Amino acid sequence: MTKSETGRALLTVAVMSATVMQVLDTTIVNVALPHMEGQLSATPDEITWVLTSYLVASGIFMPLTGYFTDRLGQKRYLMLSTLGFVVASALSGLSTNLTEIVLFRLLQGVFGASLVPLSQSILVNTYPPEERGKAMAIWGIGVMVGPILGPTLGGYLTQTLSWRWTFFINVPVGVFSMLAIWRAVPDTGRRERSMDWLGLVLLSFAIGGLQFLLDRGNRDDWFDSHTIQIAALLSAAGFVGFLWHGLVHRERALFDLHIFRDRNFSTSSLLLTVFGLGLYGMLVLQPMLLESLLDYPTFTTGLVMAPRGIASMLSMFIVGRLINRTGARPLITVGILLSVVGTFATTHYNLAIDPFWIIWPIVVQGLGLGMIFVPLAAVAFATLRPEQSAEAAGMYSLLRTIGSSVGISIVSTVMTREGQVAWNQLGGHLQPYNPAVYLYLDRLHLLPADPAGAAVLGLTLGRQAQMIALVDAFTLIAWSFVAMLPMVLLLRGTRSRPAAVAAE
Repeated sequence: MTKSETGRALLTVAVMSATVMQVLDTTIVNVALPHMEGQLSATPDEITWVLTSYLVASGIFMPLTGYFTDRLGQKRYLMLSTLGFVVASALSGLSTNLTEIVLFRLLQGVFGASLVPLSQSILVNTYPPEERGKAMAIWGIGVMVGPILGPTLGGYLTQTLSWRWTFFINVPVGVFSMLAIWRAVPDTGRRERSMDWLGLVLLSFAIGGLQFLLDRGNRDDWFDSHTIQIAALLSAAGFVGFLWHGLVHRERALFDLHIFRDRNFSTSSLLLTVFGLGLYGMLVLQPMLLESLLDYPTFTTGLVMAPRGIASMLSMFIVGRLINRTGARPLITVGILLSVVGTFATTHYNLAIDPFWIIWPIVVQGLGLGMIFVPLAAVAFATLRPEQSAEAAGMYSLLRTIGSSVGISIVSTVMTREGQVAWNQLGGHLQPYNPAVYLYLDRLHLLPADPAGAAVLGLTLGRQAQMIALVDAFTLIAWSFVAMLPMVLLLRGTRSRPAAVAAE
C-alpha cells in the first residue's frame, strides 16, 4: 500500500466513524423510549419529542453543510460538528427530565446534521473518479448499517445497562473520530459567504413544519388536528417562499438551487426519496410483525433482521467492484428487481409463518437495497462540479431523511387505517349465529357469552386485523419499488467525463 493509499484509508476511517456514529443515533434511541418514560416522568405522547426534536433540527441544518464548509473549511467544520455531537450525546445521557433531553437532542440534531453529507462530499473529492464507486460503497455501508443494526444494539444496551448508554456510546466513538479527523482529513480553503437570514427562516419553516407534520401526523389524526394544519401551512408557505427567494436572488441565496438542473442529481434525489419509503417502511413494519404478532423477543428480532444488513454490505462490496464495468443503471435496475421480489414475498405472510419464510425475503431485500444505494449515490455526483459537492451532499442527505420520514408516516397511516377496516370487516362475522365461532371456542371449553370467550375473540380479532393491515402495507412498499423502475431510465451517461462513474 502506497503512502497516498494509506492516507486515504485513514481518512476513510475517520469520516466513516463519525458517519456511523450519527446514523446509528437516529434509530438506536427508538427502542429505549419506553424505558425513558418512567425515569423522565413523561407520557407516551411527550416522550416522542425526543425523536421529533432531533429530526427537526437535523432537517433544518443539513442543507447548510455547503455554507458552513465554505466559511470554516471542511476539517474545522467536521471537527466542530463531531465535538458538538459528542458533548450533546453525553448531556442527553445525563438528562434528568424531559425538557433537558429535548433541548440536548436539538443540539445533537444541529451538530450531527452535517456528518453524513460532509463525509460523502469528502470521499467524493478524495477518491479519483475511477474509484468513486468503491468510495460510495464504503459510505453506503456506513449509512445503511445504522438503521439496520441500530434497533438491535439499542435493545441490547437498554436491556443490559440502561437507556442512557444509547447516548454514552457516542462518546468513545466520537473521541476516536476526532483524533482520526485531526490526523487524516485535509482542510479546504475558506471563502466569505454572507448568511441569507431570510432564506434560513423560510427553510426552517419549510423543513421544520414538514418534519413535524410527518412525525406527528398519524398520531394526531393528520388534518383533523389544528396543530397539523398549522404545520402544513407553515411548511408550504416556507417552501414556496424559499424557492422564489433562491431563484430570484441567486447571488445571495442560502444555497444554489440550480444544482437540480443536473439531471443525474435531480433524478437520483427523486429515486432516493422513493427508496426511503421502501427501506424505512420495512424497518418499521418487520419488528412490529415479529414482536407484536409472532411474539419474538427484542434481541431475537434483531438477530432475525440482521441478515438484511449482512446482505446489504455484501452487495455493496460487489457493486463497488462492478460499477466501473457495468455502469450504474443496470445495477440499480437489478437492485430494484431484487427488492420487488423480496417485498412481494412478504405480502403472503400470515400468523403461522415459518422463520425461513421471514429470513429469505429479508436477505433478498438486503441484496437489492445495497445494489440500489451505492450506484445511486455515485451517479448523483458524477456530473457535478467538485465545488458543488458539499452543498449537493447536504441536499441529497436531506432528501434521504425526508424520504424516510415520508415512508414511516405512510406505512404507519396505512397500518392504522387498514387495521380499522379489517377490524370492522372481520368483526361482522363474530356474532352468536355463526357456528364457526362456537367451533373455534369449543376447543377451549368456552362460549361467546363467557367473559373469557369474548376476550379470546377480541384478542384473535385484533391480531388478525393487524396482520391484514401489515400485508396491505407490505403491498404498498412493493409497488413503490416497482414505481422506481421507469425513473431509472431518466439517468444518463457521462460520456463527456469518461473517468467518472457512468450511468450506463
